[in-house]
Amino acid sequence: GLSTSPCWRRVRRLQEQGVIAATVALVDPRKVGLQVTAIAMVSLEDHHPDSVREFNQMINERPEILECHATSGQHDYTLKVICRSIEAYDELLSQWIMPCKAVHTVNTSFVLRSTKNTTALPLHEPVA
Repeated sequence: GLSTSPCWRRVRRLQEQGVIAATVALVDPRKVGLQVTAIAMVSLEDHHPDSVREFNQMINERPEILECHATSGQHDYTLKVICRSIEAYDELLSQWIMPCKAVHTVNTSFVLRSTKNTTALPLHEPVA
C-alpha cells in the first residue's frame, strides 16, 4: 500500500544496510545456449592456506563456476557449474580445475532435470 517514493526509500535503506546485496535479472540458461549444469564435488590435496588460496583464485577466475561451497563430509567443496556442452565442461575440468595443484579429485554429476530452482529466501515460516 505504499506509494513509489516510500517504497524506493525502503529499498535504498535495505541496500545501504547490505540486506539487499545485489539486484539481478534471472536469465534462462537454455535460452542463451547454456545446456549443461554440473555439480562437481572436489577434494583438495591438503588444507594448507596456500592450497586453499590457489583453489579459490582458480574458482573466482572461471565464470562457468556459479557457486562454490566448502562442505563437510567426503569432499571439501561442492561446485555448481554451467556450460554450453559436455565438451565445454570437459575443457574446464581438464584445463582449469584438474591442473590446479591444490585439487586432488573431482567427482561430477550432471543435472538431468530440475524440479526446483529458486533464489527466494524463506523469510517467512510457511503456514501450516
